[in-house]
Amino acid sequence: MKKTYKIEVDCANCANLMEDAANKIEGVAGAVVNYMTQKMVVEFAEGADEKAVMKNVLKACRKVEPDCEIDL
Repeated sequence: MKKTYKIEVDCANCANLMEDAANKIEGVAGAVVNYMTQKMVVEFAEGADEKAVMKNVLKACRKVEPDCEIDL
């Protein structure tokens, strides 16, 4: 299942780092962060708990950019 989230990211480099961090999270089959549209598209692995996965994605993204916000 794919889902799109509104994300707040300050620069294109941070967006790339967040994308890399999100792709390392268990339960994420694939993630793409688009700086221009301020959106993150996440494809969840089969049977993954979407809310738990996104909490971990947000935590990983905040390590890159502490003021990152993802509209869950």
